[in-house]
Amino acid sequence: MTQRSGNGSTASSTWRNWAGNVTSRPVREVSPASAEELADAVRKAAEDGLRVKTVGTGHSFTSIAATDGVLIRPGLLTGIRRIDREAMTVTVESGTPLKRLNVALAREGLSLTNMGDIMEQTVAGATSTGTHGTGRESASLAAQIRGIELVTADGRLMTCSAEENPEVFAAARIGLGALGIVTALTFAVEPVFLLTAREEPMSFDRVTSEFDALHAENEHFEFYWFPHTDNCNTKRNNRSAGPAAPPGRVSGWIEDELLSNGIFQVACAVGRAVPPLVPSIAKVSSRALSARTYTDIPYKVFTSPRRVRFVEMEYALPREAAVPALRELKAMIERSPLKVSFPVEVRTAPADDITLSTASDRESAYIAVHLYKGTPYRGYFTAVERIMTGHGGRPHWGKIHTRDAAYFEKVYPRFAEFTALRDRLDPDRRFGNDYLRRVLGD
Repeated sequence: MTQRSGNGSTASSTWRNWAGNVTSRPVREVSPASAEELADAVRKAAEDGLRVKTVGTGHSFTSIAATDGVLIRPGLLTGIRRIDREAMTVTVESGTPLKRLNVALAREGLSLTNMGDIMEQTVAGATSTGTHGTGRESASLAAQIRGIELVTADGRLMTCSAEENPEVFAAARIGLGALGIVTALTFAVEPVFLLTAREEPMSFDRVTSEFDALHAENEHFEFYWFPHTDNCNTKRNNRSAGPAAPPGRVSGWIEDELLSNGIFQVACAVGRAVPPLVPSIAKVSSRALSARTYTDIPYKVFTSPRRVRFVEMEYALPREAAVPALRELKAMIERSPLKVSFPVEVRTAPADDITLSTASDRESAYIAVHLYKGTPYRGYFTAVERIMTGHGGRPHWGKIHTRDAAYFEKVYPRFAEFTALRDRLDPDRRFGNDYLRRVLGD
């Protein structure tokens, strides 16, 4: 519950993230309706000696957005500012949800090249934490950014691109909220196209032995492995000349809502209440999804509804380390008393040039582990993290991990470049919090 206190501010109560594993109690919340109002809020926070963080839809599992100072709500900073068809870019306000951007672009006959598998996040929240999908050549959402507008710690409005303030642009595309508050983003777009998705069950041994070939042969390849089984579900997305052939209304509902959300929710709840049943449930649920092929516009293929709440850890590894790490993970689960109800997700990304991107300067594979909300996760995640760090893994900035600045100095060659830029742009740590202190240092 909040109370209005004037100037677009509210006296705040406790904030919780989507998964419910992070809470914070800011002194006040501000909902600016323009970049100028946001800059004013930052200057006022500085006068009051308060730190400032902005929060989108709370889909991060870390405390990256938590604050005991001023919480910025970007719900009024939404919508498309402009579409430049000559440059093939779209400039969008930072608080715009990805789902609204995707729908608006489709109406204009345009699309992003690649995206993650959910679209609930705001554009700024998704890019600032390194949200990615899967792709052989097409990289993360942040890699599609062509320009950024942000408010710096002294309340100035800064624009940056490859040509303007390029050193800021190199880092701020995945800025962790440490360099400034993003007010607008310019993305590269292209004419809307069709993707054909081919979903197919496959054994663990087959998908791991053919992983390199499956990656090389498909524009977008990913798979899910169901712990306690040898069953995987694969998904291959490739561009298509059409025609569009979306899933049937009934069959699509059965796969995406009834099985992947409704029945899966019940299965997870039962597994949480009676852990010994998890392996049996996994064997049944891993066989429930059948092979299917469909063709549609990108956001309808890349993204899926995710209504079952969970907590997640994800690590980016050098792509060649993915299969050895996954086999270690499977062996660890099989010899342990762990009961894991959620599938393990594996995706890929090409190398990019963003300073703290998990794919910075190396071709990467992502291994993500999840557990149903409310299930004790530390034992499982600790064991997984030990495997991933043994392969030089880089944790997703918005997902649970225990790594600190000393570790990141080893796995990010340009880590010092980022922290030096932070020292210049935010010497007083106006945008700091406990999470940033841990991962970036003081």
